[in-house]
Amino acid sequence: MKIVTIFLNRFRHGLISLMLIGFSALVLGTLIAVFDPFQLILKWKLVMVEGDETFEMWKTPAAAVYLKVYIFNITNREDFLSGRDEKLRFQEVGPYVYRENSAHKNVTFNSNDTLTMTPVFPLTWVPELNAGKEDDVFILPNIALLSFASVMSEASLITRMGVNLLIRQTKSKPFIRQTAKEFMFGYESPLVTIGNKFLPSWIAFDKLGLIDRMYDFTGDSATIYTGAGDVSKSGTIENYNNRPYLPQWPAAPCNKVSGASDGTKFPSVSDDGTQMMFFRKSLCRAIPMVKNSELFLNSGLQVNKYIFENGSLDNGADNPANKCFCRKNKCLKPGLIDVTDCYYGFPIALSYPHFYKSDQSILDAIDGMTPDQEQHETYFLINPETGMPTQLYVRMQINIALGDISDMANTEHCSNLVIPLVWTEIGFEKLPDDMLNKFFVYLRVGPVLFVGLKYALLVGGVAFVALTVFASLFIPVDDELRYRNSSAWRRESQTLTTRDTTPTIRVPIPAAVVAGKEMNTYYNSLLDGDGAARLNDDLCDRLDVVHEERSFRSSCTGSEDDDDENDRIV
Repeated sequence: MKIVTIFLNRFRHGLISLMLIGFSALVLGTLIAVFDPFQLILKWKLVMVEGDETFEMWKTPAAAVYLKVYIFNITNREDFLSGRDEKLRFQEVGPYVYRENSAHKNVTFNSNDTLTMTPVFPLTWVPELNAGKEDDVFILPNIALLSFASVMSEASLITRMGVNLLIRQTKSKPFIRQTAKEFMFGYESPLVTIGNKFLPSWIAFDKLGLIDRMYDFTGDSATIYTGAGDVSKSGTIENYNNRPYLPQWPAAPCNKVSGASDGTKFPSVSDDGTQMMFFRKSLCRAIPMVKNSELFLNSGLQVNKYIFENGSLDNGADNPANKCFCRKNKCLKPGLIDVTDCYYGFPIALSYPHFYKSDQSILDAIDGMTPDQEQHETYFLINPETGMPTQLYVRMQINIALGDISDMANTEHCSNLVIPLVWTEIGFEKLPDDMLNKFFVYLRVGPVLFVGLKYALLVGGVAFVALTVFASLFIPVDDELRYRNSSAWRRESQTLTTRDTTPTIRVPIPAAVVAGKEMNTYYNSLLDGDGAARLNDDLCDRLDVVHEERSFRSSCTGSEDDDDENDRIV
């Protein structure tokens, strides 16, 4: 205890500083606890500003996104057309793999916390990931013939007669031999050529290919929220092609696109109540998503798994709100969405691969479909704080949904069939390691550091304040220090002064020394020449002796003994 006392007495003058440090630490720790600087920094980083990290990640995504195309080859064409087989039989071939080099071009920042850009998704063939070749030959549906037959089946009798004559003259068949590349990116057809020549406002292309039409973004633009006004909207769509809705659908919720994501970035700082939607032009709609589970990646990063909302493709069969997906008051069977108006009037319908979650009658009408949840379900892994997807696979199937075309030439066997064409998977397995490392530092190390700093400041602040209070209340004050802090010492220090020509010398002496008139006279006589200096040195030496003998304090009381002692000293 004696050692502690000596130590604290030595640093007693720093107690006020320790107290201020303690209070400052408590205030700063409290501010961190209340305002959570990590969340403030995170929200600031999520706002898209030109040149900023989040903006650059969105503008040119670094994830290796691949498009996989699975084609349905027809294996019994002759038997089906001759009537020997009642059902068309299909064989899945592929995948044919392409790298999707997505980017957001021509970015312009607007004054209302949005930016406008042009989406581009150029494709690159990846030989090392393909087992097949683009020149593989298959028996595939003649989309041009079946589409023209479907469109013209409701025309007048005279029009149908003219179209049938054209079909026979061009010798168009419902199933033709094509290469994989022709089927995906365009093949020449007399019907398409004629349509392009005489109806250019309808058929603006001279070749017809499914993937080519899917990735046609000519003239498209999208307006995106930057997050400046509401950070949760950062990276989501405000409008597409200058509309906050899709004109192909008559009413909400079918035409809603505002708030959806193109898969690059989803709503930030999300919770279970945040609405998630995925939009691609090829889907012709924004599909709602629901949270399925919570996961942790190997890096320790938390992600939420989302899947498409159940019944999204039921056309009102189970969900009356989906009635608006029925085109011209004609509803397709559950599991199909009619996207005719997005595909040039062709009778195209979307479904999940292999008619997963579709009406059973669709599966029963053909052979070769094997729906499987693990292989055919769409899912997204999304970090809730940033809205960045860490893994996603969007799987959809393109079909041609035919009505009654029994009056059309060469197509009567295909009436009321839903014929699968291709199914695609767009996605990536993981983000680059450097991005995952950044997310780990930002979202895991950062919060831990702030929590540690918060508790260190609070605990340290309490410790400093407690130590100061303890030292002030319970540690005895040294007698000399108490005297030097007394009013008596201050009075004596201000009383005695010595003067020299330059500078003036002030010498503190006891009050008894200056009590008498004679002593004052004697003292003043010594101030001439070197007398002041000698007196000053003599007094200092004698005062040191007095302090060592503890007799100086008693002289301040004015007792006779003290006066005698002071006389002797002088």
